Amino acid sequence: MRTVVVTDPPRADPGAVDALAGFGVATVHEAMGRAGFLGPGIRPVHLGSRVAGTAVTVLSWPGDNLMIHVAVEQCRPGDLLVVATTSPSTDGMFGELFATALQHRGVRGLVIDAGVRDVADLHAMGFPVWSAAVSAQGTVKATPGAVNVPVSIGGQVIRPGDAILADDDGVVRVPRETVADTVKAARAREEKEEATRTAFRTGELGLDRYGLRDRLLELGIEYVPYRDGS
Repeated sequence: MRTVVVTDPPRADPGAVDALAGFGVATVHEAMGRAGFLGPGIRPVHLGSRVAGTAVTVLSWPGDNLMIHVAVEQCRPGDLLVVATTSPSTDGMFGELFATALQHRGVRGLVIDAGVRDVADLHAMGFPVWSAAVSAQGTVKATPGAVNVPVSIGGQVIRPGDAILADDDGVVRVPRETVADTVKAARAREEKEEATRTAFRTGELGLDRYGLRDRLLELGIEYVPYRDGS
């Protein structure tokens, strides 16, 4: 690993990122062809938040939060901090003091493939966090890592400046070059879902709405009457 801090990486268009926050993670994930989801292991510490921001990435050693301190300086308003570790870790690498510093810089939240602590304080101050664990276990500040380099979480490579969308369903990454197109695709999907919702409210069945009856025949599924003793 090259121990480096990359300054001023390209970022996704702020207006497009703000528009992305109008859609849920599931909608955007589907709109991208079921791509970009960081997996079920990254969960919200508290429910009820939806944020989108541009990624400032951190690669740290497990149990060492030195590079998070370094990354704070690189953050701008509208960013979202994304932290990965060189090997699995559940230590509480982030807490209320970090959140206070990031809020001052206009950072919208945190995604971390490790542990966090001070969760009651994070909730009280309205700083949204998605993490792999909650742990009171402390950390050291001793080992060099990297800031604003590509990192991997849940099989997804996140580059600095990519758009990150997070809500109660998890976290999805949108490449910085495709955010505007993804917003259009998500809007089209949402409109389609609203039409389906209206149809369901009037009694239409998914079997008919999605043309599934022929599929049932192809799969050999039979409807048979119930008979006593059968």
